[in-house]
Amino acid sequence: MEIFGYLASVLIGISLGLIGGGGSILTVPVLVYLFGLDAFVATEYSLFIVGISSVVGSVSYFKKGLVNLKTALVFGIPSIISIFLTRNYIVPLIPAKVVTVSNFVVTKDILLLLIFAGLMILASYKMIQKTTDCVTKTSDLQKNSTLLAAGEGSVVGILTGLVGAGGGFMIIPALVNLLKTPMKVAIGTSLVIISLNSLIGFFSSMDAVKIDWKLLATISSIAIVGIIIGSQLSKKIDGKKLKPAFGWFILVMGIYIIVKELFL
Repeated sequence: MEIFGYLASVLIGISLGLIGGGGSILTVPVLVYLFGLDAFVATEYSLFIVGISSVVGSVSYFKKGLVNLKTALVFGIPSIISIFLTRNYIVPLIPAKVVTVSNFVVTKDILLLLIFAGLMILASYKMIQKTTDCVTKTSDLQKNSTLLAAGEGSVVGILTGLVGAGGGFMIIPALVNLLKTPMKVAIGTSLVIISLNSLIGFFSSMDAVKIDWKLLATISSIAIVGIIIGSQLSKKIDGKKLKPAFGWFILVMGIYIIVKELFL
């Protein structure tokens, strides 16, 4: 199954490079179902893979001046604090056996995968629905919008800490709708936020699991190659047209995880 896992790692990168997000939400299922890792270890690996991939993806946006560092701080600082607290204090509190219903035991791994599946379904909805670009300048920030963005940053941090996904599908709409960030700047800024969230989350909790650096480096390298391919394809293909189709795929994957973990 590992060969399929490596192929899927390329797709993770391509989707990040092509549509600016979404690929990270495939990382945990790939690690769990194709590489055979348990869910908690997969969330830890995912943080590194998503973080490194997003760093590479953000470089071209930096060069083009499409990153707003002030906005990244407004959204990113609460997010970073939340992910640190979640990885180091909340996740360790989840018991190995969460609840037992008749003969069925909901373990910590199953709970994390169910939360992740719910996040996938939410992400698919955000991808499928039609969105409009916002062109209002970031100088029009209002105090309430800034507080709401900081609050959503905290929520993104908690979710990233729990399931290892970057949360770009939540970050980008928040930057556009709450902080009035132009879409291209929102994508570049989102990649910076995801990079910080994921890498800080990984290094702050890496002692909790045994890291197979060879496997992690291999998957990350393949995902980075995928991002480079996706970035090149984005010059010829409109990623927005592919986003709804990718959203439907994510929806099917989310439903599959729920069915597999609860009924199969």
